Amino acid sequence: MQKVNIAEKLSRFSEHWSPKIIAELNGQEVRLAKFKGAFDWHSHANEDEMFLVVSGSFVMEFRDTSVELTEGEMIVVPRGVEHRPVAEEECSVMLFEPAGVVNTGDATDSELTNPAERI
Repeated sequence: MQKVNIAEKLSRFSEHWSPKIIAELNGQEVRLAKFKGAFDWHSHANEDEMFLVVSGSFVMEFRDTSVELTEGEMIVVPRGVEHRPVAEEECSVMLFEPAGVVNTGDATDSELTNPAERI
């Protein structure tokens, strides 16, 4: 039961699309990531994902629409929905996902696949 300083955790890494685990609860991992550029199209067959913008902004693209998110806004992507985040400038995002979820979901041949590590 210790507090977590999000800004301090974000200062510990600079790579993009490489999620870092900062807490766990009820089988979920709280992760931080930095986005820049376009991620790969993918979906998660069995998991919903929540994205909360800590700083900056990004667009969550879906095959038929897109949603712009800015600081303090969040979106839940339902399981099975194909999506990709795109950030023109670096942004910081907090994610809530079931433990062990791979960031690229069903895009198994992606160069952006990064197992989440604890910081």
